[in-house]
Amino acid sequence: MPPSLIFTPYPHLTSHFHFPVSFPLLFPPFLSSLPDAQPTEAETAVWNQVSAVLEEAHGILAELQSYNGAGQEIREAIQNPGDLALQEKAWNAVCPLVAKLKRFYEFSLRLENALRSLLEALTSPPYAPMQHLEREQALAKQFAEILHFTLSFDELKMTNPAIQNDFSYYRRTISRNRLNNQQLEAENEVNNEMANRMSLFYAEATPMLKTLSNATTKFVSENKTLPIEDTTDCLSTMACVCRVMLETPEYRCRFTNTDTMLFCMRVMVGVIILYDHVHPVGAFAKTSKIDMKGCIKVLKEQPSNSVEGLLNALRYTTRHLNDDSTSKQIRALLQ
Repeated sequence: MPPSLIFTPYPHLTSHFHFPVSFPLLFPPFLSSLPDAQPTEAETAVWNQVSAVLEEAHGILAELQSYNGAGQEIREAIQNPGDLALQEKAWNAVCPLVAKLKRFYEFSLRLENALRSLLEALTSPPYAPMQHLEREQALAKQFAEILHFTLSFDELKMTNPAIQNDFSYYRRTISRNRLNNQQLEAENEVNNEMANRMSLFYAEATPMLKTLSNATTKFVSENKTLPIEDTTDCLSTMACVCRVMLETPEYRCRFTNTDTMLFCMRVMVGVIILYDHVHPVGAFAKTSKIDMKGCIKVLKEQPSNSVEGLLNALRYTTRHLNDDSTSKQIRALLQ
């Protein structure tokens, strides 16, 4: 491995991590000053599958960012129930938005499959998780990019109440017309079963993260011959790399802009949450292989407007934060 991709652990990496002398710097490909990690021949099939999903992810985020909703049209229709023109105007405004929400939901299913393929590749025998992450940096990078997309999507969704308002209006209108024995064309695109699944998805505060957490938990439960540590060690290693890069000036100075720092923070929070869902005692216990105090501290050192969504993700989407095994100090840090 080129020297630029190696660094030696610092003393503040606590001993229970059991890192070898050389610790892979998994994320230099994300820094604009260094070249992208390229897939080896063995990685190509999975890399191509995941790459197709990630290409679509950019468009999904752009669409969500520009999602303004049909709030005005819906309000006018509700305030004037007898005005058929306003009812039609609201319906025509909502339908293309619901089609967009359906695309987002269907993309979450493809993202789930991509994550599963990456987990299989990064945890399969005979290699240990550390060896996988050293050998398959192109896949490790894609794993990080999926987490970056997931946290970005959920941050945008959490700050846009129009999504649930639009979908609720759509469902109410469909139900009302069904009672009147009328079927609207839009039902052909989003039938009742699809609407139910979408409703559960968007009811989550962080729907993409919930999808990935469930997928990771399912992966572990279905692969009973695979030691759970193979998955959790992969996640804790990535969390540690991100933390060290964020808190160590020597590595942080390589970040050419705030977007790269935010990328690293999102990846760190994403792997912490997945770890907490999969590991029996979670990420916050003393026996955890993730230095939660260090991770939270490095987040809180950033401007609050850039990390509040990430801190909220740790507060509200983890499983074990409120367990008795979580120290008062860590709880206090997240208050």
